[in-house]
Amino acid sequence: MDTQKHKLVLVKFSAFFIAGLMAATALLAPLSPTSVAAQQPTGSIPTVTGTPLGPFITVTYPEQINIRSGPNSTIYPAIGVMLPGETAPAIGKSVGGDWIQISYPGVPNNVGWVYAPLVSISPYANLIPVDAPPTPTPLTTATIDPTLQSEFLSQVTATRLPTYTPAPPIEPIDYGPSKASGVFLPIGLVITVFLAIGVFAGLVSYFRDR
Repeated sequence: MDTQKHKLVLVKFSAFFIAGLMAATALLAPLSPTSVAAQQPTGSIPTVTGTPLGPFITVTYPEQINIRSGPNSTIYPAIGVMLPGETAPAIGKSVGGDWIQISYPGVPNNVGWVYAPLVSISPYANLIPVDAPPTPTPLTTATIDPTLQSEFLSQVTATRLPTYTPAPPIEPIDYGPSKASGVFLPIGLVITVFLAIGVFAGLVSYFRDR
């Protein structure tokens, strides 16, 4: 009877153990990493290539250069600058080829001109000559009407300033040695006399007491 009871307990324990093991496996299964092989493409992948932007300039001068509103450094004013190594799209060139027109947003017509010897152009053969823009209107210079000027000058009379005369030199005052009235007694002599009288009186008093 005891043997059957022990077998029944062992069977129940085994059943509970197997059930617990299966439950633990089911709970831990989603946490384990699963390696999934990525699907490889079967066709060929086309290569993406950039579209050429066309001619461009690069500043080769070691200092900043000016961007002008036209192809001339004395007629057209500077409208911007470019630093060494900067690039910009090239649009065209001047008739002589000394100046390059570039795209420069933010200014009138969004274009500017740079001096060709200060930059490198790639490719230069694609640039076409471009006409220079109209020359800027020179600044007006204020002029004075000659008639008004002559009338104004005729009303102004020149006044001669008085001639400067220097003041006579001041003669120094010579005070000279002061002359006292009456008999002059030196201070040293007076002190010596009083000192002698005091010594004499002291000697007389000393011998009288003896």
